[in-house]
Amino acid sequence: MKKIVLFLGSIVLLISCQKTKIQADLLVFNANVYTVDDSYPKAEAFVVKEGEFLAIGTNEELLHLYAATDTLDAKGKTIVPGLIDAHCHFYRLGLQQQKVDLTGTKSYDEVLKRLVVFQEEKNLSFITGRGWDQNDWEVKEYPSKEILDSLFPDTPVALTRVDGHAMLVNQKVLDMAKITIDTKVMGGEILQKDGALLGVLIDNPMGLVEAIIPEPSRDEQINALMDAEKINFGYGLTTIDDAGLSPKVIALIDSLQKRNKLKIRMYAMVSNVPEYVDYYLQKGVYKTDKLNVSSFKVYADGALGSRGAVLKKPYSDQEDHFGAMVIGNEDFKELAKRLVLSDFQMNTHAIGDSANALVMKTYYDVLQGTSNRRWRVEHAQVVDSNEFELLDDNLIMSVQPTHATSDMYWADERLGLERLKGAYAYKKLLEKTGRLALGTDYPVEHVNPFYTFYAAVARKDLKQYPKGGFQKENALTREETLKGMTLWAAYSNFEELEKGSITRGKFADFVILEEDIMKVDEDKIPTIKVNATYLGGEKVY
Repeated sequence: MKKIVLFLGSIVLLISCQKTKIQADLLVFNANVYTVDDSYPKAEAFVVKEGEFLAIGTNEELLHLYAATDTLDAKGKTIVPGLIDAHCHFYRLGLQQQKVDLTGTKSYDEVLKRLVVFQEEKNLSFITGRGWDQNDWEVKEYPSKEILDSLFPDTPVALTRVDGHAMLVNQKVLDMAKITIDTKVMGGEILQKDGALLGVLIDNPMGLVEAIIPEPSRDEQINALMDAEKINFGYGLTTIDDAGLSPKVIALIDSLQKRNKLKIRMYAMVSNVPEYVDYYLQKGVYKTDKLNVSSFKVYADGALGSRGAVLKKPYSDQEDHFGAMVIGNEDFKELAKRLVLSDFQMNTHAIGDSANALVMKTYYDVLQGTSNRRWRVEHAQVVDSNEFELLDDNLIMSVQPTHATSDMYWADERLGLERLKGAYAYKKLLEKTGRLALGTDYPVEHVNPFYTFYAAVARKDLKQYPKGGFQKENALTREETLKGMTLWAAYSNFEELEKGSITRGKFADFVILEEDIMKVDEDKIPTIKVNATYLGGEKVY
């Protein structure tokens, strides 16, 4: 009799447990979930509560155990963690929506035509634009300002190259900035021909023009941030690493996030301006659920396309030209020594093999006796294999795969075939470091993270060229690429415990895709569409 009573009691207890389900906010089921969590790589369902992942598992398990305010039948769609762009220019992208867009122009004439049409519509007192690239033109030479002067004799015009390392201006701007044939600026060039200025400035001299360009109003700044957020959410990006901001813009971002007007999560690198460095070293690292201010963005050299990247040997297509350092070698070393005494990361733009050698050697020397500092080398575009021996857990390589497929048409002209072997060598870098943070560098490249994924895996451009892939030996696997755009990118920000995978306790940031990115035909990767984007369990796209 006693056994029967105990048996009946167990049944009652079991039934009561089954009726009392755990309450949650959102239950997603019937999904093809790639968690990017090695302990549980695939799942069918997950539960969200108070903005975090509460449980991950099978449909049967979670539908049985949980009751949610909202449920979502994913109908077999693929879900991945919220995507992270480890190196971009979010604020600049937003501002660019208010400027003339010159990306994709195939000639200087097309640049001028777009400019004229834009000014007829806007009638601005100071025209700015961005996106031209002489390497995409039939005549692959820097333009000169004569026609610009004739079209706009009284209106200042400043047009930045696609990579942000060169600028074309008219005579009106040169006069306003007090730039003459005798003006000298370290860390760049002011191009001239036959004793006359061409109107092209490379790297540091651009600062003379930037100083006279009117600052956007507060409303324009807010609109820029909101425009950029809308674009990013549409591509499944939930965290972005903005590579270089001022304290004022960072404060504006923080205020908008606190009011929930700006929702996207941001890792904001502080631009290496002396007063900015002083301010944040005194203020210290600043961290909220949405904003992470814990690094400084430093420029070692310029870009390869504008021949500003610093090489150990001369450019193959310009005799006795080595590029130019944006920061002096000793200044760079002193800054590193200063930052190592703080909690901040040092994130340095390095393109050429000489610049990369300086950055990696300085990092290695300064960080001796420390561990897990995660100082970042941004781009790491041309790296001598000798420098690989300097890589350890103090260094993170932050690279942009679409740079390889954009530059492949002319990179051999700049570098020569032998030196090209050490360029865009993402697989080699991964083998040495164990992790790669992947980004786009937009608006230098397109925002679309699926272009990044395709370039990393296929090493092809959007026309599926070249057939076998560009230096395919340095392609990444799909698993490595997804990690580079999620968990490893989060790791590079010291945020791997809160994002980057679909794991219990992490922010419920996730993306629903129309196609299975891990299995779809390789050449269809760039056309993948985002079905929905969720941030903290809230649908934001």
